[in-house]
Amino acid sequence: MADALSIVRQYNINKKDIIERDDEVIFGDFSWRKDVKTNYLIWGTGKDGTPKEYYTLESILFLLKNVHLAHPIYVRRAAADSIPVITRPDRKDLLAYLNGETSTSLSIDKSAPLEITLQKPTQVKRTAEDADKDNFKKPKVAMEKVMQDKERLAARLETPKEGTVNMEQIRSLSEAMSVEKIAAIKAKRLARKRTTIKTDDDLELGLIEPRSFVEAEVDVTRDIVSRERVWRNRTTILQSSGKQFAKNIFAILQSVKAREEGRAPETSSAQPASSSSSSSRMESFRKPQQAPAAYNRYDQERFRGKEETEGFKIDTMGTYHGMTLKSVTEGASARKSQVPVPQSIPRPVSAAKPQQPTKRVSRTPIIIIPAASTSLITLYNAKDLLQDLKFVSMQDKKQMGMKKENEVLLQRRKEVIQPGGVTQTVTVPYRVIDTPNKLTGDEWERVVAVFCQGPAWQFKGWPWLLPDGSPVDIFCRIRAFHLKFDELKLDPNIQKWDVCVLELSRHKRHKDRASLLRFWEVLDKYMMKHKPHLRF
Repeated sequence: MADALSIVRQYNINKKDIIERDDEVIFGDFSWRKDVKTNYLIWGTGKDGTPKEYYTLESILFLLKNVHLAHPIYVRRAAADSIPVITRPDRKDLLAYLNGETSTSLSIDKSAPLEITLQKPTQVKRTAEDADKDNFKKPKVAMEKVMQDKERLAARLETPKEGTVNMEQIRSLSEAMSVEKIAAIKAKRLARKRTTIKTDDDLELGLIEPRSFVEAEVDVTRDIVSRERVWRNRTTILQSSGKQFAKNIFAILQSVKAREEGRAPETSSAQPASSSSSSSRMESFRKPQQAPAAYNRYDQERFRGKEETEGFKIDTMGTYHGMTLKSVTEGASARKSQVPVPQSIPRPVSAAKPQQPTKRVSRTPIIIIPAASTSLITLYNAKDLLQDLKFVSMQDKKQMGMKKENEVLLQRRKEVIQPGGVTQTVTVPYRVIDTPNKLTGDEWERVVAVFCQGPAWQFKGWPWLLPDGSPVDIFCRIRAFHLKFDELKLDPNIQKWDVCVLELSRHKRHKDRASLLRFWEVLDKYMMKHKPHLRF
């Protein structure tokens, strides 16, 4: 059964005229009273036990007429005409449904009782002037066609039957035809019925009951559309669930830039001197050994000599790149004669031995953090804490799809006052690791800070460790820090050690920057006093 709201939507989309007479609204063959309630719920009703209330047909039509007005002006006009107002929370959603922008709405109550309407309920008395106007508007051709159809139908109904049926002539079908022939006729009739389209004559004779498009399609379409869900669209298909371009790609570019700025001199210049045997062995690994060429009947050119040059000494594999025209015309003999023979120059005895290149010592500071997953700072969030000065938990970084690296290279930005009072922003690299057992002797001299977790076994295998396992001497050479939440109790070992405690709030992220800036202040003072040769 059609409802008033769907009829209004269809008429509004198709730009059809809605007729209002007295207290009734006419939609072609349908008619409702103006105060009839639709199935569109008023915002705020039907919740927490409150009774459900619905907008009337009159209020919806008044909104469509005054949709161009601002909402306050529309409310004043509706109040002046004593018409219920469409509230602001429902205005946008209702207009989207009536204009065809959305196929359904969450505020439409499918269980609401629908007001019954009558087919052609309004019998409007027509005056002589209206009849004359209608007759004037209808073309004569259409009127003649209607009269012809009526005459043809009357003639068909009045036509007498061609003959009477004699009951004695009726025989059983099984007596007249065989079973196989009857089955063939049935199959032929069914096949013809599937491919036959009912004509307009059947409609005229009343064999097919005409059904309104609104009655047939509205209910079924609404039920189908209500179950539809948008799974992917052009926006979601271009988005990745685990990767973000700004974070992932820019992080890779920054790490490459940082590696070139902070570690390229170290890797390029700090090459250990190796013996000739080891260098030859490395060359053998770098260059893949070429297997002996196998015989191939289709590759005979490799076994042929210089016969294709007809006796001339032409280097078919040579090139003239970088040569002048004179050197090309004179040939290879002239080029060999022009090559100067190097003369032996006496060298002093001190220069007879090749000088070993001096090894360039790296000045990048190293920070050691715990490898335990219970620590607040790990390789997952070390860059967020020390570089971006913001706390992000390790679980959040794993959910973002971040993988653990062997080490992290920080790029700390700080302002330096140049001669003349000019302030300049510089970037200083710091290396962060969680495996101190792999450090060499020179790298231990560059360790400037360590984050303690509490237990003494964290420093097992470290240099400068006392026989009783106490890391007191380590804290004399490396500045120690401890990171914890402000509501947790301090570890007993941290209380008796020379450790700088940094406290973070579990929920107040705006306090992270002040707490983590204190780390850099303490570390800069320590490096200025004890390790001024490093870069900071």
